[in-house]
Amino acid sequence: MQARGQPVIIILAAGKGARFLASGATTHKLDALLNGKAVLQHVLDAVKATGLPWHLVRPQGGTGGMGESIAMGVRATPDAPGWLILPGDLPYIQPASLLRVAQALPENPVVVPRYQQKQGHPVGFQQRYFAALAGLCADVGAKAVVRRAREQGDVLELTLEDVGVVKDVDVVEDLESHKS
Repeated sequence: MQARGQPVIIILAAGKGARFLASGATTHKLDALLNGKAVLQHVLDAVKATGLPWHLVRPQGGTGGMGESIAMGVRATPDAPGWLILPGDLPYIQPASLLRVAQALPENPVVVPRYQQKQGHPVGFQQRYFAALAGLCADVGAKAVVRRAREQGDVLELTLEDVGVVKDVDVVEDLESHKS
């Protein structure tokens, strides 16, 4: 999905979830149930509620890591004015948080959400970062891209009151601690 003028939310859902499986899980973490719904479905519901265009990166067999997943998503939407990079394991992310990052992006080359001094997701990037994001590979995510952007004064640190920007699912115990 893509609309002119709006950033595209790139949902990263291609990881192997090795830590989750090693913690005793019998299914992939994105397919694990949280309050009766798959973790990834919680994220998709939040994304759809924004009305923003989005692209899901979940190829058969996965990818070689987060960097490759980001690159796939960005290359699949090359005409977007920007991207919000959102891992698929953040089931508590609020639509309003996604919209706040998107709304800040036209005036800020990179937008990094924060919750109680913790860096969160989605990280927003303007189109000028296409080459850097599209060139990522393996399991090297966009941290170096953000670091370089910070050095250039291109980063807005956006404080949000949404624990969902930092509360992810990495091990089976995370599902238990998140139940309401």
